[in-house]
Amino acid sequence: MKRKNNGLKKVLYIYGGIFLLLVITCITVYSIYNKKLAEATKQSLLATEKIENIVPNDVIEDVSLQLSKGIQEALEETKAKEENKTEENVLETNTIESNIVEEVNSQEPIQEEVKPLEFMYPVEGEIIKEFATEKLVFSETLQEWIVHNGIDIKADRTTVVKAIEEGTVIAIKNDPRYGLTVVVEHRDGYKSIYSNLLTAEFVTEGDVVAKGQTLGTIGNSAIFEIADEPHLHFELLKNEERLDPTVHLK
Repeated sequence: MKRKNNGLKKVLYIYGGIFLLLVITCITVYSIYNKKLAEATKQSLLATEKIENIVPNDVIEDVSLQLSKGIQEALEETKAKEENKTEENVLETNTIESNIVEEVNSQEPIQEEVKPLEFMYPVEGEIIKEFATEKLVFSETLQEWIVHNGIDIKADRTTVVKAIEEGTVIAIKNDPRYGLTVVVEHRDGYKSIYSNLLTAEFVTEGDVVAKGQTLGTIGNSAIFEIADEPHLHFELLKNEERLDPTVHLK
């Protein structure tokens, strides 16, 4: 038992010595580190004092001011360049747009070709009474000399009457002198009038008719011309002025 206690004490002495040695070592290292840190701080302060002694504070401030000024000028110069570039881009864009507008405006508008009016005869037949506004013609029905505002084209009853050109039917009426009548309005101020009809059931007012389209058939409804042979009483006007149809019909 005594020998066992002596062995335990020996182990404790050994570990205690090791621990004490570690503590002494840490204290020594820490002291050396603090000493070197103090020396380094002292040297840094001395260096700073030397710099301050060598370079005056006003010089340092001036250098800082110049550096700041240079940076500001560089920023302003960059900003000015960007603004100039933006203005140049805007000017270039406006110039391009202006050139495009001028080019478009300089182009002549494309106009559709309008064919001239060519009036066809509404029926085929002999002209038995001519156009007479400045002279008189004899009326078999009235047994007197009268003016005649159109031409009478001889044709059998129920003969188809056709539109002399494309246009719009603006009236279908019973004229007190010339009977059942169809009026077609053409462009350029022209109107054509078809009278002494038997029927006009092929069209209604407002219809757009093509050249050669059927308007009605020849009858004997014109009271002022009832004694004449069956015919179409036809008139042509331009801007409400009566024209000689034979000059314009082909």
